Amino acid sequence: MLNKWKDAINWSLAIAVITLVLAAIFSIVSTYLLSGVTWAIGMIIVFIIVFIGIFFDMLGIAATAADETPFHAMAAERVNGSKQSIQIVRSADRFASFCNDVIGDISGIISGTASAIVVISFTISIGQREDSFFHYVVAVAFTSVVAAVTVGGKAFGKSMAIRYSTPILFQVGKLFYFLEDRFKIVVMKENKNKRKNKRNQ
Repeated sequence: MLNKWKDAINWSLAIAVITLVLAAIFSIVSTYLLSGVTWAIGMIIVFIIVFIGIFFDMLGIAATAADETPFHAMAAERVNGSKQSIQIVRSADRFASFCNDVIGDISGIISGTASAIVVISFTISIGQREDSFFHYVVAVAFTSVVAAVTVGGKAFGKSMAIRYSTPILFQVGKLFYFLEDRFKIVVMKENKNKRKNKRNQ
């Protein structure tokens, strides 16, 4: 029990540090991309950030919904990416936490900040002030659209993730295999503890 608590605390601290770093990187990159561009391009950047959050949310849901069995059959035939897919399923809680909580939440926060910048840029481009009624209306309208796209996109992504969890994770597994095979980058290590627990059950 004590080891489980230590693992949970260590993972929480690690994910907090990762979130801090990634949030800073996302914020710097998005601010840099939005500076000096037109409001139309800025709007495109906002929706790209939103779709990144939707995509990773779908991956996290797929990991929690998937079953190991199909990947074991692929691994028996030595299909590239099958072992990596098994590792994702066995570490579904951490994989989903990273995809949904880290990338998903960061995308949501950054898209909100970027939306505010785009609205200000649009307001100024047509000769209106930031404290004008027009600015208020545009801000409410654009924020509502971004929120609707985010929620609707995540709902659609979750549906697809649950229905097609195996092929989705298999594609991720093939990507992880490619990184390991070509660049020796191990994204996920084998979760031996969970494998032992499943054998004992």
